[in-house]
Amino acid sequence: MNRIPDRLAAVRQRIASAAAAGGRDPADIRLVAVSKTKPEAAVRAAAAAGQSDFGENYLQDALPKIQALDGLALTWHFIGRLQGNKTAEVSEHFDWVHSLDKLKHAQRLSRQRPDKRGALNVCLQVNLSGESSKGGVTADKLPELASEVAKLPGLSLRGLMTMPDPAFDAAETRATFDALARLMDDLNDKGQALDTLSMGMSGDMEQAIAAGSTMVRIGTDIFGARSISG
Repeated sequence: MNRIPDRLAAVRQRIASAAAAGGRDPADIRLVAVSKTKPEAAVRAAAAAGQSDFGENYLQDALPKIQALDGLALTWHFIGRLQGNKTAEVSEHFDWVHSLDKLKHAQRLSRQRPDKRGALNVCLQVNLSGESSKGGVTADKLPELASEVAKLPGLSLRGLMTMPDPAFDAAETRATFDALARLMDDLNDKGQALDTLSMGMSGDMEQAIAAGSTMVRIGTDIFGARSISG
């Protein structure tokens, strides 16, 4: 736990350096600390070091932490694969969902969002690498899904998310990030008002920032390796 502040500082410096290299303001890049499988104490340590955005993949792992840390001003991001039978709890407890890729899930999140929580911020996950094991809407079906999701009450369509194939080399990874940025530009040209590109993790955040990422999802470089399997 005592290494978390130093790890956070190092990640923030990487973000600042990558932003400077691209002529960008580091303040325009939001850091989501991926706390999946990590204990409540680790989140508390990161929060004490000034971190406010946390990402979780597994609902059963996340809910006890969210409830225990309710007194802190934290923003919770659901970044795991959505399941229809879990949308109610996701909609109730999270501030952001990055992994939306089905209209039926969007409709459930919309119906189940408590009025007192305000709109749930959502990003559409786009599968640009063609991996069958990975979620995400295909690029050709993205405009229709974005149009339908944008109409739903209780949701605020904010942007797009992707994860390159981990087997990609640096050039292929950068090309994936560039492609997502173009897709967001295309949607905005057609009338959307998206402002978020959720892309970049510990191993490729510099490439993502160079391509225009506004939100990077960093776990290992902040918290270390997973503490439990999942």
